[in-house]
Amino acid sequence: MSVQPGWYVDPADPETRRYWDGEGWLGAPIPVDATPPEGPPPVEPPPVPVTPAAPTTPATPGPVGAAPGWPQHPGPQPGYGPQPGQGPGWGPQAGPPGWAPQGVPPGWVPQDGPPGWPGRPPEPRPHGLELAGYGRRLTARLIDFGIVFALNAVVNGWFVWRLVEELLPYWREVMRRALEGNTSTEGLPPIGEQAGLLQIVILMIATALWLAYEVPAMAAGGQTVGKRVMRIRAVPLAADQPLGFGRALRRWTTLGLPTLLWYCAGLGLVLQLVDALSPLFDHPLRQALHDKRAQTVVVQLPHTTGSAAPNDRNQPSGDTP
Repeated sequence: MSVQPGWYVDPADPETRRYWDGEGWLGAPIPVDATPPEGPPPVEPPPVPVTPAAPTTPATPGPVGAAPGWPQHPGPQPGYGPQPGQGPGWGPQAGPPGWAPQGVPPGWVPQDGPPGWPGRPPEPRPHGLELAGYGRRLTARLIDFGIVFALNAVVNGWFVWRLVEELLPYWREVMRRALEGNTSTEGLPPIGEQAGLLQIVILMIATALWLAYEVPAMAAGGQTVGKRVMRIRAVPLAADQPLGFGRALRRWTTLGLPTLLWYCAGLGLVLQLVDALSPLFDHPLRQALHDKRAQTVVVQLPHTTGSAAPNDRNQPSGDTP
Protein backbone atom coordinates (compact mmCIF):
# COMPACT_ATOMS: atom_id res chain seq x y z
CA MET A 1 0.00 0.00 0.00
CA SER A 2 1.49 3.36 -1.06
CA VAL A 3 1.46 6.51 1.10
CA GLN A 4 -0.71 9.31 -0.22
CA PRO A 5 1.05 12.56 -1.25
CA GLY A 6 1.19 15.23 1.46
CA TRP A 7 3.27 16.91 4.19
CA TYR A 8 4.77 14.46 6.68
CA VAL A 9 7.36 14.53 9.50
CA ASP A 10 10.75 13.87 7.97
CA PRO A 11 12.04 10.54 9.42
CA ALA A 12 15.60 11.79 9.00
CA ASP A 13 14.89 14.97 11.01
CA PRO A 14 11.80 14.81 13.29
CA GLU A 15 12.03 18.60 13.82
CA THR A 16 10.98 19.27 10.20
CA ARG A 17 8.26 18.39 7.70
CA ARG A 18 8.71 17.60 4.02
CA TYR A 19 6.35 16.93 1.11
CA TRP A 20 5.90 13.32 -0.01
CA ASP A 21 4.71 12.94 -3.63
CA GLY A 22 4.03 9.22 -3.34
CA GLU A 23 7.46 8.21 -4.56
CA GLY A 24 9.94 10.47 -2.77
CA TRP A 25 10.52 13.70 -0.86
CA LEU A 26 10.20 17.05 -2.69
CA GLY A 27 11.42 20.54 -1.88
CA ALA A 28 13.04 21.98 1.20
CA PRO A 29 11.91 21.05 4.71
CA ILE A 30 9.90 23.38 6.95
CA PRO A 31 9.70 23.47 10.79
CA VAL A 32 7.51 20.74 12.20
CA ASP A 33 5.25 23.24 14.01
CA ALA A 34 4.76 25.45 10.92
CA THR A 35 1.52 25.33 8.91
CA PRO A 36 2.33 23.60 5.63
CA PRO A 37 1.13 25.20 2.37
CA GLU A 38 -1.61 23.73 0.21
CA GLY A 39 -0.21 21.27 -2.24
CA PRO A 40 3.43 20.59 -3.04
CA PRO A 41 6.19 23.17 -2.49
CA PRO A 42 7.17 25.43 -5.41
CA VAL A 43 9.83 24.16 -7.75
CA GLU A 44 13.29 25.54 -6.79
CA PRO A 45 15.15 27.41 -9.58
CA PRO A 46 18.27 25.74 -10.91
CA PRO A 47 21.55 26.95 -9.35
CA VAL A 48 23.38 29.80 -11.15
CA PRO A 49 26.76 28.69 -12.46
CA VAL A 50 29.68 30.44 -10.74
CA THR A 51 32.23 32.09 -13.04
CA PRO A 52 35.77 31.66 -11.72
CA ALA A 53 37.36 34.99 -10.64
CA ALA A 54 40.30 36.42 -12.55
CA PRO A 55 43.67 35.93 -10.85
CA THR A 56 44.78 38.92 -8.77
CA THR A 57 48.23 40.29 -8.15
CA PRO A 58 49.49 39.18 -4.73
CA ALA A 59 49.60 42.01 -2.21
CA THR A 60 52.94 43.47 -1.30
CA PRO A 61 53.83 42.48 2.27
CA GLY A 62 53.82 45.27 4.82
CA PRO A 63 56.86 46.65 6.67
CA VAL A 64 58.76 44.31 8.92
CA GLY A 65 57.27 44.39 12.41
CA ALA A 66 54.02 46.06 11.25
CA ALA A 67 50.99 45.48 13.47
CA PRO A 68 48.24 43.07 12.32
CA GLY A 69 45.90 44.87 9.95
CA TRP A 70 48.58 47.13 8.45
CA PRO A 71 47.11 48.30 5.12
CA GLN A 72 48.55 46.34 2.23
CA HIS A 73 49.28 47.85 -1.17
CA PRO A 74 49.05 45.96 -4.46
CA GLY A 75 52.21 47.60 -5.66
CA PRO A 76 53.78 50.98 -6.35
CA GLN A 77 51.09 53.62 -6.80
CA PRO A 78 51.43 57.16 -8.10
CA GLY A 79 52.70 59.31 -5.26
CA TYR A 80 53.36 56.30 -3.00
CA GLY A 81 56.80 55.59 -1.67
CA PRO A 82 59.82 57.86 -1.18
CA GLN A 83 59.73 60.90 -3.41
CA PRO A 84 62.81 62.57 -4.91
CA GLY A 85 64.80 64.27 -2.17
CA GLN A 86 63.43 62.10 0.66
CA GLY A 87 66.19 60.36 2.55
CA PRO A 88 66.23 57.23 4.68
CA GLY A 89 63.62 57.01 7.39
CA TRP A 90 60.74 57.97 5.12
CA GLY A 91 57.42 56.53 6.22
CA PRO A 92 53.73 56.84 5.35
CA GLN A 93 52.31 60.24 6.25
CA ALA A 94 49.37 60.80 8.58
CA GLY A 95 45.91 60.72 7.02
CA PRO A 96 42.86 62.91 7.62
CA PRO A 97 41.72 63.96 11.13
CA GLY A 98 40.84 60.94 13.21
CA TRP A 99 42.90 58.57 11.04
CA ALA A 100 44.67 55.74 12.80
CA PRO A 101 46.50 52.64 11.50
CA GLN A 102 44.44 49.48 11.30
CA GLY A 103 44.79 47.00 14.11
CA VAL A 104 45.18 49.54 16.92
CA PRO A 105 42.81 49.60 19.93
CA PRO A 106 39.73 51.89 19.87
CA GLY A 107 40.41 55.42 21.06
CA TRP A 108 44.02 55.40 19.88
CA VAL A 109 45.51 58.82 19.30
CA PRO A 110 49.04 59.77 18.22
CA GLN A 111 51.33 60.47 21.17
CA ASP A 112 53.39 63.64 21.60
CA GLY A 113 56.76 63.34 20.00
CA PRO A 114 60.05 65.09 20.63
CA PRO A 115 60.37 68.90 20.69
CA GLY A 116 59.36 70.28 17.32
CA TRP A 117 56.87 67.43 16.65
CA PRO A 118 53.90 68.84 14.70
CA GLY A 119 51.49 67.90 17.49
CA ARG A 120 53.23 70.20 20.01
CA PRO A 121 53.92 73.91 19.32
CA PRO A 122 57.58 74.87 19.70
CA GLU A 123 58.57 76.87 22.78
CA PRO A 124 59.12 80.58 22.06
CA ARG A 125 62.73 81.78 21.96
CA PRO A 126 62.70 85.58 22.28
CA HIS A 127 65.65 87.00 20.37
CA GLY A 128 66.95 83.47 19.90
CA LEU A 129 67.34 82.84 23.65
CA GLU A 130 65.73 80.16 25.81
CA LEU A 131 63.13 81.25 28.38
CA ALA A 132 64.40 81.22 31.96
CA GLY A 133 62.95 78.54 34.21
CA TYR A 134 61.00 79.40 37.36
CA GLY A 135 63.65 77.87 39.62
CA ARG A 136 66.34 80.20 38.29
CA ARG A 137 64.08 83.21 38.59
CA LEU A 138 63.10 82.38 42.17
CA THR A 139 66.71 81.80 43.21
CA ALA A 140 67.79 85.11 41.65
CA ARG A 141 64.99 86.94 43.49
CA LEU A 142 65.96 85.38 46.83
CA ILE A 143 69.58 86.51 46.31
CA ASP A 144 68.35 90.05 45.62
CA PHE A 145 66.11 89.97 48.69
CA GLY A 146 69.09 88.96 50.80
CA ILE A 147 71.10 91.93 49.53
CA VAL A 148 68.22 94.36 50.11
CA PHE A 149 67.71 92.94 53.61
CA ALA A 150 71.39 93.55 54.41
CA LEU A 151 71.03 97.15 53.22
CA ASN A 152 67.99 97.58 55.46
CA ALA A 153 69.88 96.21 58.44
CA VAL A 154 72.38 99.04 57.99
CA VAL A 155 70.10 101.93 57.03
CA ASN A 156 66.91 100.95 58.83
CA GLY A 157 68.53 99.41 61.91
CA TRP A 158 68.07 102.42 64.21
CA PHE A 159 64.38 102.84 63.28
CA VAL A 160 63.70 99.15 63.86
CA TRP A 161 65.38 99.38 67.31
CA ARG A 162 63.19 102.38 68.21
CA LEU A 163 60.06 100.50 67.09
CA VAL A 164 60.96 97.54 69.30
CA GLU A 165 61.34 99.88 72.27
CA GLU A 166 57.85 101.26 71.64
CA LEU A 167 56.23 97.81 71.37
CA LEU A 168 58.24 95.85 73.95
CA PRO A 169 56.37 96.86 77.18
CA TYR A 170 53.00 95.95 75.66
CA TRP A 171 54.06 92.57 74.26
CA ARG A 172 56.06 91.68 77.37
CA GLU A 173 52.94 92.06 79.50
CA VAL A 174 50.81 90.11 76.99
CA MET A 175 53.26 87.20 77.06
CA ARG A 176 53.39 87.22 80.87
CA ARG A 177 49.60 87.02 81.16
CA ALA A 178 49.45 84.30 78.50
CA LEU A 179 51.86 82.13 80.49
CA GLU A 180 49.67 82.60 83.59
CA GLY A 181 46.49 81.73 81.67
CA ASN A 182 45.12 85.27 82.05
CA THR A 183 43.23 86.42 78.95
CA SER A 184 42.23 89.81 80.31
CA THR A 185 43.20 92.88 78.25
CA GLU A 186 42.55 95.40 80.99
CA GLY A 187 45.45 97.37 82.36
CA LEU A 188 47.85 96.56 79.50
CA PRO A 189 50.54 99.20 79.01
CA PRO A 190 49.76 101.39 75.99
CA ILE A 191 51.78 101.08 72.78
CA GLY A 192 54.10 104.03 72.26
CA GLU A 193 52.72 106.95 70.31
CA GLN A 194 55.54 106.82 67.78
CA ALA A 195 55.06 103.12 66.88
CA GLY A 196 52.72 103.78 63.96
CA LEU A 197 54.93 106.50 62.53
CA LEU A 198 58.04 104.33 62.88
CA GLN A 199 56.37 101.50 60.94
CA ILE A 200 55.58 103.84 58.06
CA VAL A 201 59.12 105.22 58.04
CA ILE A 202 60.64 101.73 58.05
CA LEU A 203 58.47 100.60 55.11
CA MET A 204 59.25 103.77 53.13
CA ILE A 205 62.99 103.35 53.65
CA ALA A 206 62.80 99.64 52.72
CA THR A 207 60.89 100.49 49.54
CA ALA A 208 63.34 103.24 48.59
CA LEU A 209 66.35 100.94 49.13
CA TRP A 210 64.78 98.25 46.93
CA LEU A 211 64.06 100.78 44.19
CA ALA A 212 67.61 102.20 44.33
CA TYR A 213 69.09 98.70 44.19
CA GLU A 214 67.01 97.25 41.34
CA VAL A 215 65.80 99.92 38.92
CA PRO A 216 69.14 101.43 37.77
CA ALA A 217 70.71 97.97 37.31
CA MET A 218 67.73 96.67 35.34
CA ALA A 219 67.55 99.82 33.20
CA ALA A 220 71.19 99.51 32.14
CA GLY A 221 71.57 95.79 31.52
CA GLY A 222 68.41 93.93 32.52
CA GLN A 223 70.25 92.21 35.40
CA THR A 224 70.55 92.55 39.16
CA VAL A 225 73.21 90.72 41.16
CA GLY A 226 70.90 87.74 41.57
CA LYS A 227 70.17 87.57 37.85
CA ARG A 228 73.88 87.77 37.02
CA VAL A 229 74.61 84.88 39.35
CA MET A 230 71.83 82.77 37.78
CA ARG A 231 72.72 83.89 34.22
CA ILE A 232 69.28 85.24 33.34
CA ARG A 233 68.21 88.62 31.98
CA ALA A 234 65.04 90.64 31.45
CA VAL A 235 64.69 91.86 27.86
CA PRO A 236 61.94 93.76 26.01
CA LEU A 237 59.65 91.74 23.79
CA ALA A 238 59.83 94.14 20.87
CA ALA A 239 63.59 94.54 20.36
CA ASP A 240 66.90 93.29 21.72
CA GLN A 241 67.97 96.42 23.62
CA PRO A 242 68.35 97.63 27.25
CA LEU A 243 65.14 98.12 29.21
CA GLY A 244 65.65 101.80 29.85
CA PHE A 245 64.69 103.63 33.04
CA GLY A 246 60.98 104.01 32.26
CA ARG A 247 60.42 100.33 31.47
CA ALA A 248 62.56 99.20 34.43
CA LEU A 249 60.57 101.48 36.76
CA ARG A 250 57.20 100.19 35.51
CA ARG A 251 58.44 96.64 35.97
CA TRP A 252 59.61 97.28 39.55
CA THR A 253 56.57 99.26 40.76
CA THR A 254 54.23 96.31 40.09
CA LEU A 255 56.24 94.11 42.47
CA GLY A 256 58.04 96.57 44.75
CA LEU A 257 55.54 99.35 45.43
CA PRO A 258 53.07 97.09 47.32
CA THR A 259 55.71 96.98 50.10
CA LEU A 260 54.11 100.21 51.37
CA LEU A 261 50.86 98.25 51.89
CA TRP A 262 52.39 95.81 54.35
CA TYR A 263 51.10 98.24 56.99
CA CYS A 264 47.50 97.45 55.81
CA ALA A 265 47.07 94.00 57.38
CA GLY A 266 49.71 92.51 55.08
CA LEU A 267 47.79 93.35 51.87
CA GLY A 268 51.00 94.30 50.07
CA LEU A 269 52.60 90.97 50.89
CA VAL A 270 49.61 89.11 49.37
CA LEU A 271 49.87 91.14 46.15
CA GLN A 272 53.59 90.43 45.90
CA LEU A 273 53.03 86.71 46.47
CA VAL A 274 50.49 86.59 43.63
CA ASP A 275 52.93 88.41 41.34
CA ALA A 276 55.79 86.09 42.30
CA LEU A 277 53.73 82.96 41.50
CA SER A 278 52.17 84.27 38.27
CA PRO A 279 54.92 82.93 35.91
CA LEU A 280 53.86 79.39 36.85
CA PHE A 281 50.46 79.94 35.23
CA ASP A 282 51.43 82.03 32.20
CA HIS A 283 51.97 80.33 28.84
CA PRO A 284 53.86 80.33 26.63
CA LEU A 285 56.15 83.24 27.68
CA ARG A 286 56.15 82.59 31.48
CA GLN A 287 55.62 86.27 32.21
CA ALA A 288 55.03 87.56 35.72
CA LEU A 289 52.54 90.38 36.24
CA HIS A 290 55.39 92.90 36.35
CA ASP A 291 56.69 91.48 33.04
CA LYS A 292 53.30 91.94 31.41
CA ARG A 293 53.08 95.55 32.52
CA ALA A 294 56.53 96.41 31.19
CA GLN A 295 56.27 94.10 28.13
CA THR A 296 59.40 92.17 29.10
CA VAL A 297 60.38 88.53 29.27
CA VAL A 298 63.13 86.79 31.25
CA VAL A 299 65.57 84.69 29.20
CA GLN A 300 68.45 82.39 30.05
CA LEU A 301 71.86 83.45 28.77
CA PRO A 302 73.97 80.88 26.92
CA HIS A 303 77.08 79.49 28.57
CA THR A 304 80.39 80.69 27.17
CA THR A 305 83.53 78.61 26.82
CA GLY A 306 87.11 79.66 27.39
CA SER A 307 88.13 83.02 28.72
CA ALA A 308 86.11 85.08 26.28
CA ALA A 309 83.69 87.49 27.89
CA PRO A 310 80.04 86.77 27.28
CA ASN A 311 78.60 88.67 24.35
CA ASP A 312 74.85 88.40 24.54
CA ARG A 313 74.36 90.91 21.73
CA ASN A 314 75.34 88.29 19.16
CA GLN A 315 71.95 86.66 19.49
CA PRO A 316 69.61 87.40 16.57
CA SER A 317 67.12 90.17 17.22
CA GLY A 318 63.46 90.19 16.34
CA ASP A 319 60.02 89.76 17.80
CA THR A 320 59.01 86.78 19.87
CA PRO A 321 57.73 83.93 17.70
